[in-house]
Amino acid sequence: GGGGRGMRRVADERELDAALAAAASEALAAFGDSRLLLEREAVGARHVEIQVFADAHGNVVHLGERDCSLQRRHQKIVEEAPSPAVSPALRRTMGDAAVAVARAVGYRGAGTVEFLLDPSGAFWFIEMNTRLQVEHALTEELVGVDLVEWQLRVAAGEPLPLAQGELLARFEAGGHAVEARLCAEDPAVGFVPQSGRIVRWRAPMGVRVEAALADGADVPQHYDSMLAKIVAHAPARAAALARLAGALDDTLCWGVTTNRAFLARVLRDADLVAGDVDTAFLALRWSDDASRATPAPSWLEAVAAASLALVPRSPLP
Repeated sequence: GGGGRGMRRVADERELDAALAAAASEALAAFGDSRLLLEREAVGARHVEIQVFADAHGNVVHLGERDCSLQRRHQKIVEEAPSPAVSPALRRTMGDAAVAVARAVGYRGAGTVEFLLDPSGAFWFIEMNTRLQVEHALTEELVGVDLVEWQLRVAAGEPLPLAQGELLARFEAGGHAVEARLCAEDPAVGFVPQSGRIVRWRAPMGVRVEAALADGADVPQHYDSMLAKIVAHAPARAAALARLAGALDDTLCWGVTTNRAFLARVLRDADLVAGDVDTAFLALRWSDDASRATPAPSWLEAVAAASLALVPRSPLP
């Protein structure tokens, strides 16, 4: 299920019966369906997904990939496009597979086909999400289209406005985009969701921010913990990572504990900047609460931050 619910890893045959029972019980409680899938584990794999679109006129296209390997508890918190691990040739192979999935079910509209990509270059189907994903803004930034508008036009019976060749050309010439999910959670306490009232909210400038926040907004204990999506776009990957880390530094969200500082640290990690990550990266690099904790600011830093919050700023160049 969503976010890894109902999933169990089995490394020994003797663990299978207990894992099946536990997974089925959790799936039944969460989703009302205890049926299970048994899948081969892909070790050291990346999570790579392909954006697809289909209309009522027989046109099915893909709009490149997004790398969603940076996850905690099997849930994405940082995504990027293109993937550092996907070559132009592999992009076409994975894209063709995603298009074939959509054609096989007579799909229409926006969809996301998700794969695990192992270090050898082999990839394995996970699922198809029959909707736009949280991270669809990355594709929009690279390709220069509004995918929500496309959904409405396709639903109204219009054909897709761009062909496969043009979409791939735009994607591959579009630079690099990275998205961070600002969440109301405490990385230093097992990423436990947080709730409360936002005392001060100020979005960073010079990047794309999607949020519905304001001073005094309540963050309830219900629903997903994501508060905002912050997206940086630049000609090269290193510049996009640095721009997003700087934007997180400039983000103010006081009153509720968030993962803002932790995300900025992750984006500056040397191995991440080098592109050497997989789905286990966060769990291995920051394996305990203490490693994810953010030191409290000194009194001078706190005064400087409070002053900065009250001073208008110019957009980033």
